[in-house]
Amino acid sequence: MITPSRQQLRAIATALAVTLTLSLAAVAGCDSRQEPGFPSVQEKLRETQVHGQPRLRIGVAILDPLLDEEKNAFVNFEAEIARYVAASLGYEGDRRIDLVPLATEDRIPALQSGEVDLVVSSFSMTKERETQVLFAGPYFVTTQEVLVPIRLKDRVRTIEDLRDPALRVCASGGSTSEAELEEHGIRPRVVKNVSDCVRGIREGRYDVVSSDEAILAGFRSQFPTEFQIVDMPFGTSERIGVGVSIGDPALRDLVAYFLDKSYQQGRRDGSSPWLTAYHKTLGPWLKADLPQPQPLNVPDLVDFDDKAPTR
Repeated sequence: MITPSRQQLRAIATALAVTLTLSLAAVAGCDSRQEPGFPSVQEKLRETQVHGQPRLRIGVAILDPLLDEEKNAFVNFEAEIARYVAASLGYEGDRRIDLVPLATEDRIPALQSGEVDLVVSSFSMTKERETQVLFAGPYFVTTQEVLVPIRLKDRVRTIEDLRDPALRVCASGGSTSEAELEEHGIRPRVVKNVSDCVRGIREGRYDVVSSDEAILAGFRSQFPTEFQIVDMPFGTSERIGVGVSIGDPALRDLVAYFLDKSYQQGRRDGSSPWLTAYHKTLGPWLKADLPQPQPLNVPDLVDFDDKAPTR
């Protein structure tokens, strides 16, 4: 038997040490690729202004179809989206949230003053508004349409028909619908809420109301034999998002993350909280079966039960 020399033993030991070092480095590299160090949902939640609050305050639209008087609960599409977002943030159940009715023109002031933490209220994501509040979404893409009483369905078919000075067109103040009407040379009667327009039509004070299709579908569901939605070519589609205080970017990121989580689940499984809310409320009253739009500017986070994101 040949005994290796000290020099040979030293060379073998060095080679083994180098091999071990390279192996450990490779393992560490694999681990770093698997766990890139994204912040967790819990960490992000601790950065928000709502952390530690016993209840989450969410601004919603003042709309008659929202309220189920028998259950004394808000039941429309956006209320369902609000509940999903709240539950995802740890505020599950109506006892943990306050749904605060807001007029269209009061949405931004309510966020700025801290009256509400979020707004889920047909809030169009416009460049002007993005200088005053943050948006997560969109969670819906809609178009501006017109709701007319059945008696006027043959009289009101085009934008030109709306320009008739004898036609009393109604819209909510501070809305994108009001601005769009004015851009087309139509001067609407301005009220605080779309519900005031609908009530005014039923009482004979107005003739038609213009708003986004999702809102109008809610009223048509309430009065299916009285109204009809008329498709009007009012420019581009509107992206509807969740409004967040401009001082709480961490909360915006969390809302965007959970909206995207529902979006990804719908694409993967064909079912999701968003799809459930849509088919339960809006779906039967809209012309097409709409998919959830993909949210924008979604952060990479690690969820409560998930591993690192793979997107």
